[in-house]
Amino acid sequence: MYKVNEIFYSLQGEGRNTGRAAVFVRFSGCNLRCTFCDTDFTHYETLSAEQIVNRMREICAEADCEQPFPMVVLTGGEPTLQVDSALISAIHAAGFSFVAMESNGTALPPANLDWLTVSPKAPEWLAVPAHATVVVHQCNELKVVFDGQTSVSDLGIQAQYYYLQPCDVGDANRNAEITSACIAFIKQHPRWRLSLQTHKLVGIR
Repeated sequence: MYKVNEIFYSLQGEGRNTGRAAVFVRFSGCNLRCTFCDTDFTHYETLSAEQIVNRMREICAEADCEQPFPMVVLTGGEPTLQVDSALISAIHAAGFSFVAMESNGTALPPANLDWLTVSPKAPEWLAVPAHATVVVHQCNELKVVFDGQTSVSDLGIQAQYYYLQPCDVGDANRNAEITSACIAFIKQHPRWRLSLQTHKLVGIR
């Protein structure tokens, strides 16, 4: 059984897969508590793998989504605390061929994922003391939240793609400063690419 915060259908708003239709499965709970986290962990349902898959298929049917089914994004919270290979196999068997996960990298993910995004969190971002040691050292996509102050060097993670994402601090002026600093950093370090939260820009979830 899995504690699920919500399941919904939208577009991936960040990183390499920006713009792709996706079913999001958000799991409740995290081993870190970042000050900018926008997820409410107080409400969740306890669901089986079968119930999760059925809910996903119902959502696609309501959206009149044609096959092949869209990608699936397992997120949180921290999905590695709950997601196992059995759940991913059930999702694959239901016709969802591309299963991605967004993780903070502090726990190893199941091996049968199709895509892994690691977004490590700096210790100074944590509201309460937590063990934030990254144990994942290779992924498809490394996505670092950039606040203009925290170093992004020597993270010890190898990836196919490297993205910097300006941190949304809730203040328009400060956000503009962070974005400008992020762009300047990428110009100096062209291995990195800019990731914007396009779902916020276009007003979708």
